[in-house]
Amino acid sequence: RSLQQGTGSGDGSPSSAAAETPSSEDFSLSLLDTNLPAEAETELRSFIAKRLTKGALFEGMGNVASVGLSIPEYKVGCYYCRFQQENLLEMATLESDINVPEYVICFLGGSEKEDTFRLELDKYIQSLKINLDLEQKILETCVNPYLGSWFENAICPIQRVVQLFQDKLSSLLHAALSYTPVEVKNADERTEKDISRFLAAASLQGLVQEGTMTSLCIAMTEEQHKSMIIDCSGPQPQLHNAGSNRFCEDWMHAFVNGAEGGNPFLFRQILENFKLKAIQDINNLKRFIRQAEMNHYALFKCYMFLKNCGSGDILLKIVKVEHAEMPEARNVVTVLEEFMRE
Repeated sequence: RSLQQGTGSGDGSPSSAAAETPSSEDFSLSLLDTNLPAEAETELRSFIAKRLTKGALFEGMGNVASVGLSIPEYKVGCYYCRFQQENLLEMATLESDINVPEYVICFLGGSEKEDTFRLELDKYIQSLKINLDLEQKILETCVNPYLGSWFENAICPIQRVVQLFQDKLSSLLHAALSYTPVEVKNADERTEKDISRFLAAASLQGLVQEGTMTSLCIAMTEEQHKSMIIDCSGPQPQLHNAGSNRFCEDWMHAFVNGAEGGNPFLFRQILENFKLKAIQDINNLKRFIRQAEMNHYALFKCYMFLKNCGSGDILLKIVKVEHAEMPEARNVVTVLEEFMRE
């Protein structure tokens, strides 16, 4: 039985091999392309074959593991994902006798830190499934360049945005946290995509309730100051209608200081820590609000927390939306808004 599979090496290029039913041993792996030395490719193929035999690869869901390869002589992080081509799947549903080939793509990096980019790499593979034909005739012209640029396109956008914005990054972080609409003007396609990816990665989407997020998006769109505009016509982006706060400025310094090492995985980790701290602050404020419904001292604690956390402007908007249907909590938020205005 044949099922096809792809693998890639440490500098960000592709390779491919084939297999069939992942839960059975009755499959073969045939190599489509790789830039690994032959010995290392054999070791990687063996690793993937074991995973397939155990049924450990689910279609379209990437995994990250540490793999021992003789070249280079240390363990590397390996992202691998099994998938089938969308167009062939559609044909197979119409004609049941069609044997749909399956592929596994592997990207190798210096460590298991690829795990922090697993969602981005899953999207990268999804685009390959939809947009590219994996037939041999276009492998060299389309598929190889696409796979070879995985590191630049999926891993480096956050790093490029940090280097482009420098101390203006605080306004971008503020826009992401507060769900402020952002318009990018006079930017090349890659820069526009990088900014969009950064905003998506820095937002609390998936970490706060979906209804809250929708209401916040509507509220921020309706506000007087409208969208934040980023003009990329000059060497440094110019921002209009930009907001910021002490919380975002503190985290901006963490990014700018991290830029000296130039490690894209470090930037992603800083971004995750930034979101984690924002969620902790939201949860603390909500806890104080529950206490303040019956305790005036707790109301004062709420106020002091908002004053000192550095992002009181954003937190107040988030809890206001979340507590809109709760009369007691809504009253507490109204009082806090008055105090913060004064």
